[in-house]
This record gives sequence, structure tokens and C-alpha cells, in this order.
Amino acid sequence: MELFYTRETDGRYCRLDPEESAHCVKVLRHRSGDDIHVIDGEGTLLRCRLTLDSPKGVEAEVLERFPDWGGHPYRLTVACCPTKNNDRFEWFIEKATEIGVDTIAPLIGEHSERKVYKTDRAGRIALSAAKQSLKARIPSITEPVPVRDFLLQPREGLRLIACCFEEGQPRVSIQEALRGYDGTEVTVLIGPEGDFSPAEVRLALANGYRPIHLGPSRLRTETAAVTATTAVYLHYLD
Repeated sequence: MELFYTRETDGRYCRLDPEESAHCVKVLRHRSGDDIHVIDGEGTLLRCRLTLDSPKGVEAEVLERFPDWGGHPYRLTVACCPTKNNDRFEWFIEKATEIGVDTIAPLIGEHSERKVYKTDRAGRIALSAAKQSLKARIPSITEPVPVRDFLLQPREGLRLIACCFEEGQPRVSIQEALRGYDGTEVTVLIGPEGDFSPAEVRLALANGYRPIHLGPSRLRTETAAVTATTAVYLHYLD
């Protein structure tokens, strides 16, 4: 199934940007009268019929709408410190999008090796992964903030922080934490290569976060983030 993405739709018609239009017309050779499928990035799939097959701006009439297409029964935020190797963090974005995540929040921790992270390329990776995995919703990728600032933001639902040590409260497995929760809003924090600092973990606990572990293996940051995403996904499949 071919999917295209639009930022421009009024519910009756939609228009593709030049990049999507060129792919539609020049690469896939669609012409006026053809039916195509378009996602709006907000969760809706549109079945459309081409009315203009210009490679600079395809236009199409919306025939059907399918809300929450390819969605999941939870709202997951994964707040993760970008890795020193940017490719590894982009791998996490791709895989988390394919599995099912709603918000990816880059964090800058006290032990972070990467102190600056630009989100432009991350958005393109998330779009490609959403289309590949047949999802109509593209996860939002927020601008990086310090761990402390993120922890002080009001947040609903289950709040979890994955860390490699215990700081005043025993850690439980992510599976156990999820089993004891009957809501759908979940936030998981994943630290940098050097883990969270004790002060960051203490602040998390003071703001309602529960410390968790992801099993006995020592995982890289991006692997931990994908593992946590997968654990939430599989929990809500039951």
C-alpha cells in the first residue's frame, strides 16, 4: 500500500507538497483519476482521487476518511537523551515510530555527551517510518530540554524512569509497573550513556516517577528506549 503525506487538507480536498507530488507522479506515475491513500499525520487516512497530476503540486478529492488508522490504544511519551552517535538516536526514532509512540522528547542530562540536538532530520525519519509501518499518525518530536525542566512539567498518567541504580526507592521491571496501571497515558524516561545522575533520579521520584529496570542486560541508550517502547506496545496488545 502506497502512502502519501499532506499538510494541506480541508476535509474535502488535499494537496501534496512538491516532494510528495514528484514521488507520486514521476516515480509512481499516478495520473488524474487514480485513487491514492494519504495520511494527515494526525491519525487519519484519506482515500483520494487525483484531480491534478502536477509534479509540483498534486491535488486530490477526498473520497473517504479513516480516523485513528494504524493507531494504538495508549498514549506514549518516550523522553530520551540523544546519543553521542546521532545515527543511533535516529535508529531509535525510526523503530519507535514503527512500533507505536506518540511523542519523542529529547532530553539533555547532567551526564549527556551530546548537549545539542536538532530535530529537523528527526521529523523526516519519523514520517518515513510512519508511512512504512502503515500508520496515519506521525509522532511529535519536541525540542530538547534539560532533564530537570522536563521533570518539573505537569504530566498525567504513569510516569517511569529507567535507571541503572536505586536511589531511595527499589526499582521494578517495566512489566510489573505496567501491570499495576489501568490507564492509557504512559511516560518513560531513558538516560544518556552515563545514566541519569542521582540528583535527577531524586527529582523524578519527588515528582511522581517510578524507577524501573529493563532486565538484567546492560543496554545502550537507544536499545533501552526501543525496549521500553516495545514493552508498552506489547502490554496493551493483551
